[in-house]
Amino acid sequence: MKPQLTSTAAILAALALSAGAAQAQDDCENRGALDAMYCDADGDLVADAPTDESELQDPGTLVFAYTPVEDPAIYEDIWTPFIEHLEEVTGKNVQFFAVQSNSAEVEAMRSGRLHIAGFSTGPTPFAVNLAGAVPFAIMGGDDGQFGYKLQVYTQADSDIQEMPDLAGKRVAHTSPTSNSGNQAPRALFPDLGVVPDEDYEVTYSGSHDQSMLGVVAGDYDAAPVASEVVDRMAERGLYDPEDVRIVWESDPFPTTSYTYAHDLTPELKDKIEEAFFTFDFAGTELGEEFTGVSKFIPVTYEKQWAVIRQIQAANGVEYTPQGLAAE
Repeated sequence: MKPQLTSTAAILAALALSAGAAQAQDDCENRGALDAMYCDADGDLVADAPTDESELQDPGTLVFAYTPVEDPAIYEDIWTPFIEHLEEVTGKNVQFFAVQSNSAEVEAMRSGRLHIAGFSTGPTPFAVNLAGAVPFAIMGGDDGQFGYKLQVYTQADSDIQEMPDLAGKRVAHTSPTSNSGNQAPRALFPDLGVVPDEDYEVTYSGSHDQSMLGVVAGDYDAAPVASEVVDRMAERGLYDPEDVRIVWESDPFPTTSYTYAHDLTPELKDKIEEAFFTFDFAGTELGEEFTGVSKFIPVTYEKQWAVIRQIQAANGVEYTPQGLAAE
């Protein structure tokens, strides 16, 4: 299944159209930052399921997407064992949806074309507030630990030794909505002695992969990237770790959130959660790709994404179609 909308203009138009066409829940007393399409009566910061049972979805085919990556075809193969398990547990056919941007992924869930999705850390709040996504799982270890770090890489022989040395350099961020690739650097770097867009001009590479490969090639002097992405790149031999050096790294952030659409039936949501929490990573391509994790563990948007919301608030992020399409 291929995304139907990929350009920023087309995605913004689709989001604006659905926003205009959606009828606000006038009887909703609490929705927080949620779009007018949704309500949050219980105050858990995610969209409530429709109170009208006729509005609940129980599709014959579930559509699953993983966060945008450099080569979606590779990840479709990697996710095959899990998709087969998901089919077995839910009794549904499952189709992999190769998204090309965070905006396309959010728009697909908002429009009802996407039922289960992995959203990157930074775009997760957009998915929650614009598309009614409900985060419930994250990859973790047997000890229940999870997360990744923001790491700043430069060439091994670079003269960049400390963060203030980034001043005047060619520094690549990934995309505006990315947590570790843009939002966290803008919130955290000033206290480290360098201010993005003041001390250096921000260049957007488009992805963590491109940022890292650009540093290796010398196109950029440095780049903030997600540790989990560059670790997987190294394991696939996409770059030689001896060619680069870490200048600074953060404390851990939550990784990709696994979500379902808010309007699925309660029974289907239960089956989806069962599929995630009973999946055995051992001996699968998924387990080989995501080293250091062994299972999906339960999370909530309210708790695990609190630090991300704090970072985005510090950057003046607004969860609107325009904010999302800015990537």
